[in-house]
Amino acid sequence: MSAADPHAGTPVRRAGAPLDEAAVAVLLLHGRGASAESILTLAGELRREDAAFLAPEAAGSTWYPHSFLAPLEMNEPWLSSALRRVYRVAEEAEAAGIPRERIVVAGFSQGACLAAEFVARNAARWGGLVVLSGGLIGTADTEGVPPEDKRFDYAGRLDGTPVLVGCSDFDPHIPLRRVEQTVVVLSEMKAEVDGRVYEGLGHAINRDEMDAFDALLRNV
Repeated sequence: MSAADPHAGTPVRRAGAPLDEAAVAVLLLHGRGASAESILTLAGELRREDAAFLAPEAAGSTWYPHSFLAPLEMNEPWLSSALRRVYRVAEEAEAAGIPRERIVVAGFSQGACLAAEFVARNAARWGGLVVLSGGLIGTADTEGVPPEDKRFDYAGRLDGTPVLVGCSDFDPHIPLRRVEQTVVVLSEMKAEVDGRVYEGLGHAINRDEMDAFDALLRNV
């Protein structure tokens, strides 16, 4: 760990099948103020018994210090360090013989934003992406434009990667406009996106989302 790379070498908590015996790897990214152990509780809701669940821990329980709608430079070097940490965990799965098309990247809240940004910046045919109460990261570059109206320009294609994006119609941390924009951007990158908006859910995960997550995982 260093000031330039605060998440380097942070622990990775594990559940499910051993990585060297698993058919599928699921990277679970926790939210701000939470922990790897807390996000791993989702593994118990998913019925893919041959999946290895890997949950890296953010330094100080925070992947980046400011809102995901802040200018990108305000969240550096933490954001770049977080993206590198996720990449290293994905590399570990690949080194164990699990290709990207059988790696699912999932997260809640700040972890959902990180998951979406990671997959968009590393476009390929992934096993799946699950974005629970989150969206792509960054603010508008033009003064006077609402931050949720940022224009995104990612290189590459997602080539049919299945994506679940779920959020409340009103979430105090996640503007619905950014959720809708995330669905459009990922769809334009040729992902197969299932976007779900729930009335009155708030900043939480519901049973329908977990059932959809489970179905996505069983189809990997």
